[in-house]
Amino acid sequence: MDYNFSEIEKKWQRWWEENDTYKVVEDKEKKKFYVLNMFPYPSGAGLHVGHPLGYIASDIYARYKRLRGYNVLNPMGYDAYGLPAEQYAIQTGQHPAKTTDDNIRRYKQQLDNIGFSFDWSRELRTCDPEYYKWTQWAFRKMFNSFYCNKCGKAQPIEKLIARFSEKGTEGLDAACSEEMSFTAGEWNAMSEKERQQVLMNYRIAYMGETMVNWCAGLGTVLANDEVVDGVSVRGGYPVVQKKMRQWCLRVSAYAQRLLDGLDTIDWTESLKETQRNWIGRSEGTEMEFRIAPSGSPSGGGLSPDSANQNSPTGGAEGAFTIFTTRADTIFGVTFMVLAPESELVARLTTDEQRDAVAEYIEYVKKRTERERISDRKVTGVFSGSYAINPFTGENIPIWISEYVLAGYGTGAIMAVPAHDSRDYAFAKHFGLEIRPLIEGCDVSEESFDAKEGIVCNSPAAGCSTLDGFSLNGLTVKEAIAKTKEFVTSHHLGRVKVNFRLRDAIFSRQRYWGEPFPVYYKDGMPYMIPEDCLPLLLPEVDQYKPTESGEPPLGHARMWAWDTVGNCVTDKSRIDNITVFPLDLNTMPGFAGSSAYYLRYMDPHDNDALVSREADEYWQCVDLYVGGTEHATGHLIYSRFWNKFLHDYGYSCCEEPFRKLVNQGMIQGRSNFVYRANALSTEDKPVFVSLGLKDGYGDVTPIHVDVNIVHGDVLDIDAFKAWRPEYANAEFKLEDGKYVCGWAIEKMSKSMYNVVNPDMIVEKYGADTLRLYEMFLGPVEQSKPWDTNGIDGCHRFLKKLWALYYNRDGQFLPDSTDATPEQLKSLHRLIKKVTQDIEHFSYNTSISAFMICVGELQQLKCRNRDLLSQLVVLIAPFAPHIAEELWHALGNEGTVCDAGWPAYDEKYLVESTVQMGIAFNGKRRFEMQFAADADNAAIERAVMADERTARYMEGKQAVKVIIVPKRMVNVVIK
Repeated sequence: MDYNFSEIEKKWQRWWEENDTYKVVEDKEKKKFYVLNMFPYPSGAGLHVGHPLGYIASDIYARYKRLRGYNVLNPMGYDAYGLPAEQYAIQTGQHPAKTTDDNIRRYKQQLDNIGFSFDWSRELRTCDPEYYKWTQWAFRKMFNSFYCNKCGKAQPIEKLIARFSEKGTEGLDAACSEEMSFTAGEWNAMSEKERQQVLMNYRIAYMGETMVNWCAGLGTVLANDEVVDGVSVRGGYPVVQKKMRQWCLRVSAYAQRLLDGLDTIDWTESLKETQRNWIGRSEGTEMEFRIAPSGSPSGGGLSPDSANQNSPTGGAEGAFTIFTTRADTIFGVTFMVLAPESELVARLTTDEQRDAVAEYIEYVKKRTERERISDRKVTGVFSGSYAINPFTGENIPIWISEYVLAGYGTGAIMAVPAHDSRDYAFAKHFGLEIRPLIEGCDVSEESFDAKEGIVCNSPAAGCSTLDGFSLNGLTVKEAIAKTKEFVTSHHLGRVKVNFRLRDAIFSRQRYWGEPFPVYYKDGMPYMIPEDCLPLLLPEVDQYKPTESGEPPLGHARMWAWDTVGNCVTDKSRIDNITVFPLDLNTMPGFAGSSAYYLRYMDPHDNDALVSREADEYWQCVDLYVGGTEHATGHLIYSRFWNKFLHDYGYSCCEEPFRKLVNQGMIQGRSNFVYRANALSTEDKPVFVSLGLKDGYGDVTPIHVDVNIVHGDVLDIDAFKAWRPEYANAEFKLEDGKYVCGWAIEKMSKSMYNVVNPDMIVEKYGADTLRLYEMFLGPVEQSKPWDTNGIDGCHRFLKKLWALYYNRDGQFLPDSTDATPEQLKSLHRLIKKVTQDIEHFSYNTSISAFMICVGELQQLKCRNRDLLSQLVVLIAPFAPHIAEELWHALGNEGTVCDAGWPAYDEKYLVESTVQMGIAFNGKRRFEMQFAADADNAAIERAVMADERTARYMEGKQAVKVIIVPKRMVNVVIK
């Protein structure tokens, strides 16, 4: 009987659905295991074969853990909000909900066709009001919280209000946007609006002025990964840097905890290092530089004590603050640099430099922060002003450059070109002084690492100005410590820990997103009551911004909040007494994906994001699988979100993802046809086959749809149907075939190398697709897709089938005893596959399956028990054929609960060993010996072998050297 994969797979997919095979409930009698894939966005293009790679890898592990007796949670849902659906709505007028629903339906069908063990009863969609109710709830909770640095956690804002009423800011240590100082009396005398403005400085969800990527063409703020080369990825519209008042999340307050948490989780070191660099902890000093009198490039010095004694970190008239990790290098400062967005730019730009600065600012507006960080080209402009070095009294020119970012430190730096590569490049480009700290040092780009030893060149002027202050002879560590001490004792600054991590911008000027549960009273935001959630996304007649530039929600008629009726009402009723305007922004995509893993634990609870019982049972994700593109954004935000919820007891684990595996990318195998330019005309192009192209002069390669190429041979009729403009084309063939060229490229629609998994499933079956994607290489590595190689996996499944059925349909397994060789083959496989799955080495597992099935065929294995264990082993990889054979073997219930086989070492003990026989060190032949044979027996057997006499040629054996279980060397003379 032939292996009819199509019939088998449809049969068992129906059976699994009808029997709720993958539905899971909390069971305290079983150990839990939570497997999760990163939230997919359901695009209109559907899945290509690269998308299921991670899903297959996690599904194998989920099925394996279930067979090991675990209660496995393996859910799936959709990150359903997104810019593509909104842009499609603008173009066509179709509601994004309809587009999204259609895309989800297609995605789900494709996923089901591949046979995943998802519990669809827990399906989530971020656009479902019953889901985004909890995103709004969390945002509301963050708005009503502040971060207490002393206790290291979020606290209710009411505690801060009570403290202000009693003590003002005295002794307060809380995360904030800017330092504030007021007494209890001053707080109590404030108006309601003034108090709200003060509280906004401390809230975890707050409104603040921030630089954003503004895309006028799309009418919205974009994330860094949505911008390339100054234009939007979606639509190619210009993007500029713009300061806007936006909702933000105070992620920076959790920076140290985000850093410390990395030591508690099982992630790769490279991924942890990426997060550490993104968080960017640095210990240093904030120092104050006063501004020199205008028109004086060389001023007359300043004693430290003339600095503002009452404001050690800035705020003095005519001064600004910088942050440095190397305060000891202050004697090497030769210029200052401001971020182009700094408020100091306008104040410090002189009239002579105003036009040049304005032109430069316009240039920088078109550059994203990511481009500014990664691009090493040198740009900048002189402000015309000077700052005074507080140690030496020198006047130092103040420049403006994009390599300094407003969001890191204070947005201003002291440049020490002899000790920093970017400062060095800037100084070289603009001809600025480079002053080495180490006497006689020849500074170059290659020499920075060589100057971390002894500081030994403090200028004499500096020493005399600072009453003999000197760093001569100190190590770098000692010099930094001494400088810090001096800075704080002379009120020139303060010691501070700084983080590169920025607060998250949390507003988007889009329609298709979670609405903010916010109304505005006297210009200040207030939250709608918790029991009124969710605030539903309203209907609008247009999905683009209003004519006055408001976000799309400005088109909504029913978009005002009635504080008496606690309900949404018509905007015409706004009186700013009891009816107020609602927020017109929506939340970004990461809002819905930051805590979805918690909702999966208890998706139908109407009273809580997750019940305490479900949270305590599932706790956290045991295995998280997803792409490296989320190494910073999503993983930082979700960890922050979880830590915030943990502070209030809504999540029992501080870290959400215990183990993380990044799957690699499946690259496309592109195909090309070659247009012979000399022979082609506009009406009749000529295409030459790969092997002939070198004989036709200049040829142009043209991408061709890989789905009309089979084994690199072009289906010419299909090509002409695909590209009607080539209907009259002439084809120069090789042996009657047109052979295409090929290359490995990113799988992309533009390169026509996207392979639809539906086509693979239809032609070869889902089990073949699953095996082949894992067989391509290690899960974590990127690898090329090559449809030409899929036949091998399909043939393997046919061989597996042939162990159970012959061509006449006879079922072969019976009660025949298993031989030692058969048992050895099986138990070797059990051991190998068990170890490989634990280490995600699925490709070597599949190789082991192929070897074992080949051995069992040669050994004519018919033992029912042995073949039953083989079915269980293959079940995580190829569940459909496994389920079919499991039931054919007479079992009831699903193979998913069969129990993982255990290997027995006694079957793996070798009864014989094969050893090489050498003469004077030269290997000549092999011999088999009993595994327990002693050296004397081995020597006798070797000397008695007729081949030994031939190689000795009548000479005498001087010595016989035996390397146990490997080699026998006969030394002869």
